[in-house]
Amino acid sequence: MPEAAANRPPENKMGYMPIPGLLISISLPMMASMLVLSLYNIIDSIFVGMVSENALAAVSLAFPMQMLIIAVGTGTGVGINAVLSRSLGERNFARADKAAMNGILLALFSAAVFIVIGLTCVEPFFLSQTGSADPEIYTYGVQYLTTILVFSVPIFIQTVFERLLQSTGKTFYTMITQATGAIINIILDPFFIFGIGFFPRLEVLGAAIATVCGQVIAASLAIFFNLRFNTELTLRLKDLKPDWPMIGTIYKVGFPSIIMAAVGSVMNYGMNLILMGFSSTAAVVFGVYFKLQSFVFMPIFGLNSGVVPIVAYNYGAGKRWRINATIKLAILVAECIMAVGVIVFMTVPETLLSMFSASDQMIAMGVPALRIISLNFLIAGICIIIGSVFQGLGNGVYSLIVSVMRQLVVLLPAAFLLARFFGLSALWWAFPISELMSLAASLFFFFRIKKNVLDHIPLGN
Repeated sequence: MPEAAANRPPENKMGYMPIPGLLISISLPMMASMLVLSLYNIIDSIFVGMVSENALAAVSLAFPMQMLIIAVGTGTGVGINAVLSRSLGERNFARADKAAMNGILLALFSAAVFIVIGLTCVEPFFLSQTGSADPEIYTYGVQYLTTILVFSVPIFIQTVFERLLQSTGKTFYTMITQATGAIINIILDPFFIFGIGFFPRLEVLGAAIATVCGQVIAASLAIFFNLRFNTELTLRLKDLKPDWPMIGTIYKVGFPSIIMAAVGSVMNYGMNLILMGFSSTAAVVFGVYFKLQSFVFMPIFGLNSGVVPIVAYNYGAGKRWRINATIKLAILVAECIMAVGVIVFMTVPETLLSMFSASDQMIAMGVPALRIISLNFLIAGICIIIGSVFQGLGNGVYSLIVSVMRQLVVLLPAAFLLARFFGLSALWWAFPISELMSLAASLFFFFRIKKNVLDHIPLGN
């Protein structure tokens, strides 16, 4: 168990360590673990693609519900992260402990909700997307998603305990938990999917089982690292009880993040409905794009995981210059990563698609899609970092507004209209169009929060 409050360090490194080294030390492990996680997502789909295109279509159609799991887990984590980091910056350890224990309680409650969904809603969810399409897609999808949802406790526990580590700057341990879980998943995938050795051939169901196994290992490691090394928090079972004001504080920041990420789930679902109107191959192209773009975006989200606690801590500590320096450096790093992504998507889209056993039809659809959508990467990098600043300053509602406007108000209607009047090839232009709107809204809210909040924070030492 962690030591008592009397033995806690005098100040967290987020309050005094030079910003470049601090951002690197917190974000780099998270970026590395996110890259591993992205690699797992890609390899997982590569194995599924070897079964058949229908198998890959099933996993793609299940993705909106998986995004919803991630939305609830990471959104709750953002709220925990912000409250914890600010409490530590204010040297209020009792409040930090209370935030941690209520975060764990919320993880268990969230998992219970998704278990119920997994037992009752999976079949209607797939029927709404597939209709009278190939029944094999429906069967694969129901098997895969039911398993993911019913056994969702580990992913929620993993997410929350990793956020506790991030909030105190111990992101090296989160790198280990995420990387280990992903590697276990990758190793088990071929055994469960193809029936190697004494393992039965389970195909898409095997991919789901491998995923759950990786999450169990990762969650166990995250719990161990917190109990063993996170000395700034005291975690005790007797404190695992609801504190409604604290839960309200967590969700004040976290709920907009949940809705923001859930909007992505709705967008993905809406895009699947539009694309299935053309063919299941079109939906597979979109699903493969999401897997590939995660390899570019996940490192930015790892960077975001470093920016939020740094901004929140120095907001609590009253050190504006450190917040400003963090923002500038994070945007620079994000744009460098996004530039690499644009170059790769523009130059070798055929190679990227071929990794998923793509048919000639899928390559013909996918090459222009990848090139057009990648045009929004550089814009998205700026928007993600600005959104993390909103969260760190306790105003996640700005991020929510931007996300809703981009994905629901602009992206889906634009995709529908472009597809209806100009065909599938024009649909992909909805992505850069919506990202330009996102940039305009993000900058508007940033200058507003700068005037109302940032400029009133003392410069600090």
